[in-house]
Amino acid sequence: MDRYKTTAAVFALIMNKTHDRILLQKGVHTGTKDGFYDLGTVGHVEDGESMREALSRELKEELGLAVKPESLAFSSIMHKRYQDTNTPYFNGYFIVDNYRGEPKILEPHKNAALIWASLDNLPENLIADRKVAIKNYLEHISYVEDGWH
Repeated sequence: MDRYKTTAAVFALIMNKTHDRILLQKGVHTGTKDGFYDLGTVGHVEDGESMREALSRELKEELGLAVKPESLAFSSIMHKRYQDTNTPYFNGYFIVDNYRGEPKILEPHKNAALIWASLDNLPENLIADRKVAIKNYLEHISYVEDGWH
């Protein structure tokens, strides 16, 4: 009998030095929430990777940032069931505030823009569960479930 399997994804809460602004990317041609803002880096955990290793890799691939996995501070986990596909995920959110390089768009076919948004004035078209993750960061909530009932 096969065991239940859940996909894991990682998300970067890339903060400026004073932790009052967060880096967001505007998605295009992804097939999911195109035209909406997303967190600065988002990606799947691949076989053999920890969440921190996956996020370190994604930060390099998507934004050109060098980040040691051990420098990524845990923020929260969201156990999410996406309603459009009925797909369950474990989404891991990590604070990124210690990196080398300047964020730049390295995947223009998926990322139309980067902005530093104020934490108290986030864009209206920020993906809803990303707003929840930012709220969790601000309120020190480490676990949440979404889309199950």
